[in-house]
Amino acid sequence: MSTNSYEHLLPPSWKSQITGWFAEDTPSFDYGGYVVGEVHREAFLFGKGKQTAVLAGRPFFTEVFAQLGCEVEWHLEEGETFEPVKHIATVRGKARHLLLGERIALNMLARCSGIATKSKRIKDLAISYGYKGIVAGTRKTTPGFRLVEKYGMIVGGIDPHRHDLSSMIMLKDNHIWSSGSITAAIQQARAVGGFSLSLDVEVGSEAEADEAIEAGADIIMLDNMEGEVLVSVARKLKEKWAGKRKFLFETSGNITEANLQERAINDIDILSTSVVHQSVQHIDFSLKIQMPN
Repeated sequence: MSTNSYEHLLPPSWKSQITGWFAEDTPSFDYGGYVVGEVHREAFLFGKGKQTAVLAGRPFFTEVFAQLGCEVEWHLEEGETFEPVKHIATVRGKARHLLLGERIALNMLARCSGIATKSKRIKDLAISYGYKGIVAGTRKTTPGFRLVEKYGMIVGGIDPHRHDLSSMIMLKDNHIWSSGSITAAIQQARAVGGFSLSLDVEVGSEAEADEAIEAGADIIMLDNMEGEVLVSVARKLKEKWAGKRKFLFETSGNITEANLQERAINDIDILSTSVVHQSVQHIDFSLKIQMPN
């Protein structure tokens, strides 16, 4: 019986990204590596900081050191929570190779685990408020680092939202203004996107939401609507279109832990927020080479 692994989600090209990280971090001479040489050493990976955290990024960390001929032994499963200070993994290899991979691996692990930790916290908080819908991230990711950040969201238990411009059609205010109307924008998108792509349309009022539903949008993003306005628009339009159109409501924009309760209402199907990956607090890790006995 096969066992599911988050690593199996990764595309064939993912390892080449790590090769690119090395090219950025060591573009020419490795002076520190010259100093320590190729003596074989063992290093302990510690999870530190002051908060309970979620471990995320194991495949990337392992591959960093695999490309250097090092071996990683994990003592914690992917997605498992831990209390600091925790011995997370042991890395074995040549001293200069351990140090070549150290900063790349730690930077990645700190951010990926930070995103997973924040994602889990936001989802758990939404559930505690009785929310039964989908909690999702956004496409506002770091250029060149999207795969790691989306992976962190998945490990943290939330929906990563669309991965790129090709995986879902999203029409925002600029698309609509350029097309002339919501209806025109939806018609043009449907003409080329076909039946297999979901169509998400950003709106700023009840009238715009109504137009988007009538024109055939699959998801209506009620952007920056809050409080009673959000509840009223969602309930009115669900009642109006019941049995006539199938669609989902999404709330997005300016969502934080502080105001999550007023946005996490079950009249809304999707709650998407960049708070889980933009300016997220990283998790502190360190890699310490052990002195030989």
